Amino acid sequence: MPDIKVTPLGAGQDVGRSCILVSVGGKNIMLDCGMHMGYNDDRRFPDFSYITQNGRLTDFLDCVIISHFHLDHCGALPYMSEMVGYDGPIYMTHPTKAICPILLEDFRKITVDKKGETNFFTSQMIKDCMKKVVPLNLHQTVQVDDELEIKAYYAGHVLGAAMVLIKVGSESVVYTGDYNMTPDRHLGAAWIDKCRPDILISESTYATTIRDSKRCRERDFLKKVHETIERGGKVLIPVFALGRAQELCILLETFWYRMNLKAPIYFSTGLTEKANHYYKLFITWTNQKIRKTFVQRNMFEFKHIKAFDRSYADNPGPMVVFATPGMLHAGQSLQIFKKWAGNEKNMVIMPGYCVQGTVGHKILNGQKKLEMEGRATLEVKLQVEYMSFSAHADAKGIMQLIRMAEPRNMLLVHGEAKKMEFLKDKIEQEFSISCYMPANGETTTVTTNPSVPVDISLNLLKREMALGGPLPDPKKPRTMHGTLIMKDSSLRLVSPEQALKELGLSEHQLRFTCRVHLQDPHSDSDTLSRIYSHLKRSSHIHLYLQPTQVCFFLLL
Repeated sequence: MPDIKVTPLGAGQDVGRSCILVSVGGKNIMLDCGMHMGYNDDRRFPDFSYITQNGRLTDFLDCVIISHFHLDHCGALPYMSEMVGYDGPIYMTHPTKAICPILLEDFRKITVDKKGETNFFTSQMIKDCMKKVVPLNLHQTVQVDDELEIKAYYAGHVLGAAMVLIKVGSESVVYTGDYNMTPDRHLGAAWIDKCRPDILISESTYATTIRDSKRCRERDFLKKVHETIERGGKVLIPVFALGRAQELCILLETFWYRMNLKAPIYFSTGLTEKANHYYKLFITWTNQKIRKTFVQRNMFEFKHIKAFDRSYADNPGPMVVFATPGMLHAGQSLQIFKKWAGNEKNMVIMPGYCVQGTVGHKILNGQKKLEMEGRATLEVKLQVEYMSFSAHADAKGIMQLIRMAEPRNMLLVHGEAKKMEFLKDKIEQEFSISCYMPANGETTTVTTNPSVPVDISLNLLKREMALGGPLPDPKKPRTMHGTLIMKDSSLRLVSPEQALKELGLSEHQLRFTCRVHLQDPHSDSDTLSRIYSHLKRSSHIHLYLQPTQVCFFLLL
């Protein structure tokens, strides 16, 4: 029986550094190629020596698929393709292809230009890597080679995020990347058809969480921001440049207009203009409301939100600042946090998941003293709030996707081990399917039952229905009699009459006979009548007499 093998090089019982190797039907595919936000050493990138100790990865991989532009899913791409060595195709959607190099260059600048790291990918390597990218359209089946095909589905989460169906013959795997099953203010909900894959590989960031209503979360968020502004405090919202940033900007823009508030709102980094440019360019990837109103009013052109200058952090009085990156692990958000952390009037609102090892993760776990670079200790006096505006599916959403796709097996990645364990038990209980959660470097092997698709003629179906009996139940198999024709590598089930006609044959009968020798002292006629009395019930027995022996023929 054929097997599908899945090995996480990153995101196995962990969040960050997503990189999953899948071997299906003799093809090897790498799903995502990310970096880990919590590390600054070798553990930052996946360990590609698992694939090959020496030599280029091209000889071992048929293709690489990137689900979306977040760095924990694409941050190691130039390192993998240009420094380790990969010349094959890299597949991603059009928005991901446009935004990915901008975030990679931003990441490179922080790491090399500001932190002075060596042995890192260059700007030229990012450009060379992007030349290998083949863009994907939603619902378009792409033939990677004669046997391997892939198809992208809308995943919500961020602009251009996609789930991918991978097929080799009758075997198939779906990889979700990150996805969101509820629509928000600027993106639609994830969707996939009933493709019944052999394995569904799903993220499980919020494996044990069932989020409260979005409206409640938005009301709480606006209330906390408003209260801090009213008492003269400053609000820091660490975000990644694209995604939750736009969601929360739309929310605050509407609230500021409704309440006629005057406190300034700023957005750090020059990525805002670029982000809005890409939202305009890929407006078809946003939700229905934004697409409908886009001609009259572009939701991404904000009147109350201005570009942030680093000197504004020292200005007196209340303000709201969106700063990147989202987990306070580096960059401008961390610089502002250091300046504002000592004042209890101020507030930091963490709107999404924070990876272990980041400053964001530490303060959410109640740490009041932080050791910063250069052994300086930072005292945290400002208020810390966590409000999940993260665009990941919660436990309810993951179950919803399983009902949609109807997989034969389930495999969880991109989550914490304890939470995964809980969700794994829940999935196995509710859907009666096997669920796996391999750690990094651990291989899960799933044996598949290959199915051979057969077309059936309408005449044969009609004839079977005409025979009467109960109506067919889709969940119960029903026996059908027909003739199987194999032609041009396809199979068809037709009635015997149609098969004879297509093959140019006339109907004929085969007669099977059996000769039995009997030794009997009685006369031939006595022996014959005794045998005949035993067999006379069957009309299919033909007997005839020869001078020296008795013979009978059985017609089958």
